Amino acid sequence: MDKVLKNSWALFLGMGFIMMSYGFQGSLLGVRAVQEEFSLTSTGFMMSGYFVGYFIGAATIPNIISRVGHIRVFAAFASLASLVILVHSIIIDPFVWFLLRVLTGISMVCIYTVAESWLNDRSSNKNRGSVLSIYMVILYGSMGIGMFLLNFSSPKNFQPFILISVITSAALIPILLTKKKPPTFKRIKAMSLKNLYEASPFGMVSSFFYGTIQSALFTLLAVYATSMNFTILEISIVTFLLAISGAVSQFPVGKISDIYDRRKVIVFSTFGAAIFALLAILVSRQMYLPDGLATSKTWFYIFLILFSFCSLPMFSLILAHTNDYIPKEKFVAAGAGLQFVFGLGAISGPFLCSIFMDIVGSNGFFLFLFFFHCVIGIFGIYRMKIRQTVENPDSQFVAMPQTITPAGIELNPTTEPIEEPIKEYEK
Repeated sequence: MDKVLKNSWALFLGMGFIMMSYGFQGSLLGVRAVQEEFSLTSTGFMMSGYFVGYFIGAATIPNIISRVGHIRVFAAFASLASLVILVHSIIIDPFVWFLLRVLTGISMVCIYTVAESWLNDRSSNKNRGSVLSIYMVILYGSMGIGMFLLNFSSPKNFQPFILISVITSAALIPILLTKKKPPTFKRIKAMSLKNLYEASPFGMVSSFFYGTIQSALFTLLAVYATSMNFTILEISIVTFLLAISGAVSQFPVGKISDIYDRRKVIVFSTFGAAIFALLAILVSRQMYLPDGLATSKTWFYIFLILFSFCSLPMFSLILAHTNDYIPKEKFVAAGAGLQFVFGLGAISGPFLCSIFMDIVGSNGFFLFLFFFHCVIGIFGIYRMKIRQTVENPDSQFVAMPQTITPAGIELNPTTEPIEEPIKEYEK
């Protein structure tokens, strides 16, 4: 472990700064959009730009890294992300912000891919699990800290945008000063969608709908809270609780899935999330009644924590379930395929959710989450009736962050590392 930290401290520190700025800007843009009186549909459209960019970046980044190397790519796209956030404060327009979010998405997926492929190169079969655990702690912890920075200054001011730019730029310092030699990039090919569906229909379909849920959840939660008249501090608390609860839940839920039928755990988790989303709606309706009748926000926080506890481990559960039906040598390829499908679903999430909110009001946010979690659960029950559970001794639950890239999936300690880069992508 000490060796891992010694060899990777610069990367971990840089990613800490990146995730701090990522958590900050996600909440900031949502709150500012409401304050600028963007329509809910415009806000959802604008926020979806991130996932469009993420999808574009995921397809193009392998060629870029193989040509110019890890350090240059990290520096270039961290600089781009730093510049883009400043433009948000200059031009206040939903369509312009959509384009800027596309650039942010491209930048972030490039940074993630650099970091995760670098960590893979620094890892061995013995310590890959430890490396992934440290990486997850840094991702969720830094993102949670960033969400509290929303209290730094009013979202109407330009100072928060400058602070995000400063934090993002700070990520460059440890990376550029490291003496460690960057790795050779190893391109990871995904399974074809046809083969992935044949291997695990439930895994592929649930990954798509879960991408829809996750993108809406993280981009529009601050919008929902603002529309419900939460204070800036309360919005920070809400977003922080979401991230931390999701991180804490990974391991207990994962252990349960290694003991019991993984599909049943996914179904129970998704219906649990649906129930707590519904309870959040019911509680929120009571928060703004006249004095004496209004309820405390405490119950809302509790139901949000429980929702996150059930919902956020699901990508890791879906990945482990898919691995139950394929040989060990295809784990990385299947994971890359699921991440691709997840990204497809994520593109539509914020826009569709904003339509729900436009039609039924602010609580359309939780109604959207309730609906799609139920879709996953119903399809899971259907699949359990037509396909028997199989036992794959090579498959086990491994906690994975929702932002994981195909390069990061290789950090799964149950997979075999890719030893040789594909020749056509070598320098």
